[in-house]
Amino acid sequence: MSERKLSHWGWGWADKFPSTDARKQLGTQLGAMLGIAPSGPTDPVALDDVSLHDARVSAPDSVPCVTDDREERIRHTYGRAFGDVVRGFAGDFAAAPDLVAHPTTEEEVGHVLDWAQGAKVAVVPYGGGTSVVRGVECALPEGFAGTLSLDLRRLDRVLEVEPTSRTARIQAGASGPRLEEQLKEHGMTLRCFPQSFEHSTLGGWIATRAGGHFATNYTHIDDLTASIRALTPAGVKEGQVWQSRRLPGSGAGPSPDRMMLGSEGTLGVITEAWMRVRPRPRFRASASVKFADYSKAVDACRAVAQSGLFPSNCRLLDAREAKLNMVATDGSSVLVLAFESADHPLEAWMERALELARDHGGVAGEPTYSDSGSKTGESGAAGSWKNAFIEMPYLQNVMVSLGVIADTFETAIPWDRFEELHSALVTNVRGAMKEVCGSPCHLSCRFTHVYPDGPAPYYTFIAKARPGAELEQWAAIKKAASDTLIAHGATITHHHAVGRTHAPWYREQRPTEMGNALRALKGALDPEGILNPGALI
Repeated sequence: MSERKLSHWGWGWADKFPSTDARKQLGTQLGAMLGIAPSGPTDPVALDDVSLHDARVSAPDSVPCVTDDREERIRHTYGRAFGDVVRGFAGDFAAAPDLVAHPTTEEEVGHVLDWAQGAKVAVVPYGGGTSVVRGVECALPEGFAGTLSLDLRRLDRVLEVEPTSRTARIQAGASGPRLEEQLKEHGMTLRCFPQSFEHSTLGGWIATRAGGHFATNYTHIDDLTASIRALTPAGVKEGQVWQSRRLPGSGAGPSPDRMMLGSEGTLGVITEAWMRVRPRPRFRASASVKFADYSKAVDACRAVAQSGLFPSNCRLLDAREAKLNMVATDGSSVLVLAFESADHPLEAWMERALELARDHGGVAGEPTYSDSGSKTGESGAAGSWKNAFIEMPYLQNVMVSLGVIADTFETAIPWDRFEELHSALVTNVRGAMKEVCGSPCHLSCRFTHVYPDGPAPYYTFIAKARPGAELEQWAAIKKAASDTLIAHGATITHHHAVGRTHAPWYREQRPTEMGNALRALKGALDPEGILNPGALI
């Protein structure tokens, strides 16, 4: 039986790309639902038909984990942003790295960094390749001899579990399923489920400050990280390793872990981390609540977020988002609620959350409760939403083949400023879509995470593409959204990272002095500037 392969151009597994007839049917459904008539389907350029430039540099035999294999280089060219998928679909892999490294030990990572510094080769740390902000794409920078993609996925083991403190030492290349499989043997879970869970890696989550599936409380990978181990180019030269202490908390100056969290492969290569794990959940509760008035739904969501109940799921879908995902087709907004615990039943928590929702005009469905023992599956509204959530990125592959622009952007903003921001985004983003794509077009919103002081709204936009102009159209829409976010004091990204896509707006968001400090820190840790040049800094 042949090994299952990932798509070389799009999201996820290659065998999940629908047939031509299936895509035609999806295009018909899209037209009926949104009024956007597709121009496809067309087919992607096959892997064997991709043209690729010759490698501009080679590695010595002393670094045996490095290859210039054609297919490896193609597969390590892009992440999975809309523009990446469009270019990959068209067979454009001009930005392919010259080399790909597959180290199996931390020592081999050090050998790669040591050689690359002397050879002036740019090194891009690579996990699952799921970046949606051009975080792993690296065209040849000026002054460099070549580029190398440093794939860490063979460093994929749970090395140690400490049950008393509920922590586990995990290698950075472990994917979500891989680390959960190993933790399960100890009755534990990291319980971090980003949308890219199936393919992304722990090191990638840490480097991009990823957000998991929890809607409240333990939301960011920051909350789950106890200690980070990394190799820096300067450290390799001096025989040193970046290693923080595993502690429940510390007030000893700026945190070394905070410096690596969100560093996006520009300061060092994360090789492993101690993570805070927990017993696998046993008790679950889920329910959905419909609202006729979106503003009241927002108020209900805020009430739950500020209640101290800390649901595992508290996602609000506006009417367009609910219809798009077939959660509700009657014009209602829908609040999806869920709780989970390894310790206690959850009826009291759910009943109080539903009471808060009803106080704001919500009509609640009957909640479901389960005591699943060691099972990890979720049922009811929360389970249905989670399954749909994981499958959503596959739709972008289909949309590209149909000649449709489909993408998302996300942010976070205090509650008192959300209404103004939301109104401005609806006006500006829809205006940009109509200007560059024409009508009809689609913009919808859901809350992916909520905090006592504000929500993290996540927007989906869909519009008709002009063949050959997709990237220009997308860029105009993205600029309208990003300009609006910065103008209204929102963050340019809540959990998608900065990469190369968000860099212009990130420079506006961060203090000028912080930018200077980041450049100085990079100079100290990476004096030759070989690590992911062009990202973040």
